[in-house]
Amino acid sequence: MFLYLSKLLPLFIYPVGLSCLLLTVALFRLWKHPGQAAVCISVALALLLVAGNGRVATRLVKSLEWQNLPLESVPQAEAIVVLGGALKPQMPPRPWFDLSEASDRILHSARLYKAGKAPLIIFSGGHIDWSGKGPQVSESEDMATLAEALNVPAEAILQDPTSLNTYENAVNVKKILQEKGINRVLLVTSAMHMPRSLKIFQKQGIEVIPAPTDFLVSERELWDLSNSPQSAVLSILPDAERVQQTTRVLKEYIGMLIYRLKGWL
Repeated sequence: MFLYLSKLLPLFIYPVGLSCLLLTVALFRLWKHPGQAAVCISVALALLLVAGNGRVATRLVKSLEWQNLPLESVPQAEAIVVLGGALKPQMPPRPWFDLSEASDRILHSARLYKAGKAPLIIFSGGHIDWSGKGPQVSESEDMATLAEALNVPAEAILQDPTSLNTYENAVNVKKILQEKGINRVLLVTSAMHMPRSLKIFQKQGIEVIPAPTDFLVSERELWDLSNSPQSAVLSILPDAERVQQTTRVLKEYIGMLIYRLKGWL
């Protein structure tokens, strides 16, 4: 139930969901209380304009992503832990599993392995199946398959196929680490997801080194916003991708709050 509510309730706080809620209220108040309806419509419009603004979205993303920048020299570790959320399962009409934007996580882990930064890769991720009719293959298995296609040997791969959120990732990976006598790991996940993930793993007493990937904001994009008139003009106009980025940032900050209240970080 917690998992379902954690997915459902924030939808009414995110920009699109909250705007729709305000517009629905405005619709019911329009005839008898037009003033209240106007306020709701104005707030909904302001939310979408702000959430879709390039400067706002970029700064919000940067506030998370740049907390843990890649190290110039990645230290040695005993294992590389890769968190799920990078692949879409193989279901018709997909001929194979699909790579999402976060699939950089798998590519980065393979790169670290080939660079000799750790002798093992642990893929952590299950599959949320609300209907009970979803794929039987866990995401960790799909990630392992992709890693093997990138020439990572099967004997260098371990899996946690049951985790459905970041807290479970940390708890279940800790069990694997204890079984293998592993103390120090490189944690690979999207840069935006890293601050919350890092705190959760540290809360479990795991010695973890952040190895972020999948950055949405680069130095060049920041420079363009500040120095390019064309970019400045375009950033003012609302854009669906920026709304999505703002929503993802809110998801992370809300997740941190909920996890802190649960005592998970």
